[in-house]
Amino acid sequence: MHNESRPDISHYTYRVTWSAEDREFVATCAEFPSLSWLASSQVEALQGLQDLLREVIADMEEQGEQVPQPFAERSYSGKFNLRVGESLHRELAIQAAEDGMSLNQYVLRKLRAA
Repeated sequence: MHNESRPDISHYTYRVTWSAEDREFVATCAEFPSLSWLASSQVEALQGLQDLLREVIADMEEQGEQVPQPFAERSYSGKFNLRVGESLHRELAIQAAEDGMSLNQYVLRKLRAA
């Protein structure tokens, strides 16, 4: 693959937080959960992780591996299946009925409140 086919790494989902254990900032990327970068500043942590991502993506392409698409560029249907077990399903259905709403409305309200 050529450089122009690579995803724009600025479109990935980043988080930079303080690590009390490491006494440094740690940058992570949701699309590459096994990667992180530690640095003394937030900016350095993010830049270090982005440099690492460029290398990892180049290696993945060289090996013919599928490079994760940024979450921001993926399309979602708005639907997903969730297995919760019979007793929890019953409990949720009862709570939804007591609140005068459908199970879907009830669970959606709970998810938004989380």
